[in-house]
Amino acid sequence: MSTNAIAIIPARLASTRLPRKILREIAGKSMLAHVYEAAKRSPLLREVIIATDSEEVLQVAKSHGWRAEMTSSQHRSGTDRVHELAQRLSAEIYVNVQGDEPLARPEHLEALLRPMRRPEVMVSSIMTPCPMHDIDNPNAVKVVTDKHGRALYFSRSTIPFNRDQGDGVQYFKHLGFYAYRKAALDRFCSLPESSLEAAERLEQLRFLENGADIYVEETPYNTVGVDTEEDLRRVEEMLRSQG
Repeated sequence: MSTNAIAIIPARLASTRLPRKILREIAGKSMLAHVYEAAKRSPLLREVIIATDSEEVLQVAKSHGWRAEMTSSQHRSGTDRVHELAQRLSAEIYVNVQGDEPLARPEHLEALLRPMRRPEVMVSSIMTPCPMHDIDNPNAVKVVTDKHGRALYFSRSTIPFNRDQGDGVQYFKHLGFYAYRKAALDRFCSLPESSLEAAERLEQLRFLENGADIYVEETPYNTVGVDTEEDLRRVEEMLRSQG
């Protein structure tokens, strides 16, 4: 499938829980390098662009020959940063690849863009079977979908709740990759923070609470978003074990 899709990697340097995390080294290269190189390996993307508010990140990108653009320091989320670039760059689909996903791989983007083949799909994301250790972990976001792959809800709680502890209940972990058509991205950024979004601290709930569908495709490839030193060490071990 060939698409007029561009990937934008929001790369904010001043993260609160793990300062400067996107430039931290993991298995011999920066976290940002892992993410950028994974996106560049996807044949489905026309272009990959780093969106940052940091002159240092901009210079690092230039030194590697990566395309990077400065964005406002006032943005509250990576989606807002993606939206700013979407006003300057024309594309059919905008892909949001988080800068703290060093285990990103082209297969994630292939799954992400699969639902976008259907013109009625405005937003897509991906999920993977939830590992046992993450089922009750509030840092691992769970998602439930209908039979057509449309998200019913995302939560830090364990959903669905297995009341009778029966067998056969399947849990899915949401992975923080998104694809949007511009109209959906414009609408999202024009809406105020929703009450569910504020409660769960999950911005994708703004779409659901305002009646906008998100189609979620399954992938077998799990990732670990890096927010803490422990996450960083875990990812480094995983990358080194992969060789």
